Amino acid sequence: MSGLEERNPGELKKNVFSMIGRDWMLIAAEKDGRVNAMTASWGGLGVLWGSDVAYIFVRQSRLTKEFIDASDTFSLNFLDPARFRDVQKYMGTVSGRDEDKVAKSGLQVQRAEQTPYFGESDTVLLCRKAGAFELGPDGIGEEDRKRWYADGNLHTMYVGRIVKLMTRAEES
Repeated sequence: MSGLEERNPGELKKNVFSMIGRDWMLIAAEKDGRVNAMTASWGGLGVLWGSDVAYIFVRQSRLTKEFIDASDTFSLNFLDPARFRDVQKYMGTVSGRDEDKVAKSGLQVQRAEQTPYFGESDTVLLCRKAGAFELGPDGIGEEDRKRWYADGNLHTMYVGRIVKLMTRAEES
């Protein structure tokens, strides 16, 4: 079903700001044979420790955090928002603690490098966890601390080495 082709991360031609901030991504990970995912719009791509990396931010309260913490890998899945915006909204508002939202989403879980991803994605980044950094209130400016963290529900920043980029031929 996926129809994705492996590419070098340097061949990604899409606007990363649009991909993440406007179109959103689904972060997926596996724990004890179960896949969970969440919608995210914070993160980026770059180079760190001599590797192509992705970095993402996951609130401490999210079930997906437990899945990422329990795994060595995670995937970033970019779906066409014109077709999948309702799925993205669902995956961002319903907790996997309450139901198997991956199964209810209708998305098809596939695996590469032993990492779950969604076959409907136009672009997938498979990442091997390289670091996890708890964001503390002291390191966040006052304005952002008040706006984003008034409830104390902070983020963990995960850095993942990109081990594989997969895109549809027309999406590279």
